[in-house]
This record gives sequence, C-alpha cells and structure tokens, in this order.
Amino acid sequence: MIELNKNKDKVLEETGVSAAFGPMSISDGDFRRMVDFIKSSYGIDLSQKKQLITGRLSPTIRKLGYKSFSEFVNHLLEKRDESEVTLVINKLTTNYTFFMREQEHLDYFYKSIIPALVRRHQRDKVLSIWSAGCSSGEEPYNISMLLFDYLGNQAKDWDTRILATDISAQALSKAQKGVYDLPDTIPSDWKKKYFTANKDGSYTVAPAVRNNVIFRPFNLMDPIAFRRKFDLIFCRNVMIYFDQPTKDALVRRFYDATVPGGYLLISYSENLSPNMPYRRLATATFQK
Repeated sequence: MIELNKNKDKVLEETGVSAAFGPMSISDGDFRRMVDFIKSSYGIDLSQKKQLITGRLSPTIRKLGYKSFSEFVNHLLEKRDESEVTLVINKLTTNYTFFMREQEHLDYFYKSIIPALVRRHQRDKVLSIWSAGCSSGEEPYNISMLLFDYLGNQAKDWDTRILATDISAQALSKAQKGVYDLPDTIPSDWKKKYFTANKDGSYTVAPAVRNNVIFRPFNLMDPIAFRRKFDLIFCRNVMIYFDQPTKDALVRRFYDATVPGGYLLISYSENLSPNMPYRRLATATFQK
C-alpha cells in the first residue's frame, strides 16, 4: 500500500498536480469543447487525453482564480485571451527532444541530402531549411552542426540559416537560450567546436551555431506563406498528435511550400498516407 501511494504521488507530480490538490472534475461537455478548440486551432487531438487535461491544467486553473473547469473553458473560448491560450498550449504539449535523435535518419541527411542540396545550390550558395515543430531547439541546432561539418571551411561562403518554429512560447524561450545537458551520443569533437562548457555541467551552443537558427512562433494549422519555398522541411515527432485528415492537410501544405526536388523528413514513428504527393526515398524521407 505504501508503494502504491508513492506511485500515485509520482504520477501526480509528473502531471503537475500536487498530492494535496487533486485534479478538478470536468464535464463531458466542457471536455469536448476544450478538445474541439485545441484541435481546430492547433491540430492537436486530445480526445483520448481527459486525464492529461485535468491533471496538467487543474493547478493553473486554481492559481488563476477560477472555481471550476466550466468557468475556465467559458472564459477561454469567449475571450480567446492570448496569454491564457499560450499557457494552455504550454501545459498540454510535450516538448521532448534531444540531440542526435534518430541518428540513422541524420546520417542519411548528411550522406545523401546535404550533398544533393550543395550541388543544386553551387551558384547561389543559399539553402532554405525549416525545422517545423522545433520544440526546445536541439533539432535545428543539430542540423546546423551537420551542415557546418559537411561544408567545413566553405561554410562561411554559404547562407545555411534555418527557420525553426513552434507553437510553444516556453519551448522557444529555452531554444533561444541554447543551454543543454548533453547526451553521450554527442561526438567529443562537437562539444569542443559547437558548445561552451558551463560550470554547472551544462553546455551552451556556440554563437556561430545559434546565429544560424532563426526561431519564430508558428501554428502549423495556419497557411504557410513564408517568403521562400523550402529545399528541406523537417517535421519529426509532431504529426503523431494529429488525426489523419489533419495530418494529410498539413502534408499538402508542406508540399506546396517545398521547391521541386525538395525534401520532407518526418519521424520513424510516422508515415504518410498512400495518396500523398511526395515520393518516398527511404524510411521517413520523402521528395517532391
């Protein structure tokens, strides 16, 4: 029984709920209203996540002074207060990522895609790359390091700046700071070239790498209307939160925002519908 209580406390702690104040109840109607709002506005399907919603939002709702979930949902949907909407998104999205994630995928990018892009852009020396759903920044920084490694001394002659976007202001804030605890998978020479060691054992991304990434807030449900089309779009471990129609619609928008011959890279845990316009090159790797 003691062990069970410990496990319960651990679950409450992980969901942001203290043992002293359990989750607030939410009616089926308010739950559906919240789910529909999040899905229509941000594409995230939380229809099977009632416990996550009540667990993660209850402490915040109490802190803001609301007496019930119904009162909070009414205010949220009627006022669309930007600060409260941002707070909800930050609480409900899991920004889990790390350097060298799906390394086999990054190896393919380094050995096959970068050489093809470099050949294609020998004249203008400009690459247009988008990390869509960049979370806390490890992915776009990782892409920059691979580009710098490949180009070597020629990197200074190229514009390889990466657009990195996310809906979470909290994740973008961490990304812009560029301070991380590094995994063992980071090559030792990378730690010297691309990071500065801090006294507390963490590492800060080197200025050259940080300056190569442009962080911006962006909702993937919005129209994609950036100035340039992209040679390459990374959107990994993002669409797992979308239902199939939402995912298909996003992929079509990605396709329209990709230059002919450009690439889309998704995660190994995802796939595209058979009727999608991209051509499959390898696992989780597609070309227009």
